[in-house]
Amino acid sequence: MSTELPVLTKKDFQSDQEVRWCPGCGDYAILKSVQTVLPELGLPKEKFVVVSGIGCSSRFPYYMDTFGFHTIHGRAPAIATGLKASRPDLEVWVATGDGDAMSIGGNHLIHVLRRNVGVKILMFNNRIYGLTKGQYSPTSEIGKRTKSTPFGSLDNPFNPLSLAIGAGATFVARSVDIFQKHLQETMLRAAAHKGTAFVEIYQNCNIFNDKAFTYMTDKGVRDDQALALEHGRPLVFGKERNRGIRLKGTQLEVIELGERHTEDDCLVWDETLDNSGMAFLLAQMTPPDFPTPIGILRSVEQPAYEDQIVAQIDHEIEAKGPGTLEDLIYSGETWEVGEDGQVT
Repeated sequence: MSTELPVLTKKDFQSDQEVRWCPGCGDYAILKSVQTVLPELGLPKEKFVVVSGIGCSSRFPYYMDTFGFHTIHGRAPAIATGLKASRPDLEVWVATGDGDAMSIGGNHLIHVLRRNVGVKILMFNNRIYGLTKGQYSPTSEIGKRTKSTPFGSLDNPFNPLSLAIGAGATFVARSVDIFQKHLQETMLRAAAHKGTAFVEIYQNCNIFNDKAFTYMTDKGVRDDQALALEHGRPLVFGKERNRGIRLKGTQLEVIELGERHTEDDCLVWDETLDNSGMAFLLAQMTPPDFPTPIGILRSVEQPAYEDQIVAQIDHEIEAKGPGTLEDLIYSGETWEVGEDGQVT
């Protein structure tokens, strides 16, 4: 009997459900990328599970012909952690938005990151609450005028990459919905990572926050405003590749390449540094002073949470023998309440 796996295609991952995002939404491009990437992983379709919370992005499981779970607001990381811990053999992907991940589910997110659970988190960042018709979100810029901030937001926005790095994430990356080749390559790297992979995806909401990222996505400015990270390569950008990033003291700065500086003066990017300080500095690069970094900011190897759970259970079984639920319940200090209310 042959055990050769059937060759899957993008179409195998498309469900029969009508896609109901607004016409022109960036979510379509992200869905296309995921459905393109998963067949390349060479795994049976029944090994994939897509878990989501609440929001426009969280309709994702309906459109994937895989196992899926549309959970409650902000709780996708918790559900995904339980699933991965009990079934480490599954490929668990999480689809979440900036509100779902950074606000309602902020506490769940930081714990899945620090534990290094082997799940892949795609955070669609459109800097707005789209499903509820356009309120400012935790990633909206200061001064953002929305229905809930008619005079402009006063809140400092979260930087999702900085938050993920600060929580100890072992794989942190950023891409853009319309940069299809870059997005798919980033997803493939995330899929190959052993542990939590956190990918922020700039996603245009053309209804409630249109053109939020055109400052770095328009063809006319892309080369000058986006910095593509390449491991082992100097940080150089610009249409004429005439600008670079160097480390001066403890700070990064933009330099002009030419008479005074060359590529040799630029910082050579290393995504594998154990110390996350440099990745954090890079995550803090924001316009107008810096180009926006895209690509892999951090990729380091650490034990995956689910592997540690399995190893711990195997160790205890080997030392003490198989147990039962009843033995567990009656272990340690227990008591009974009698009919007369007395505790014995």
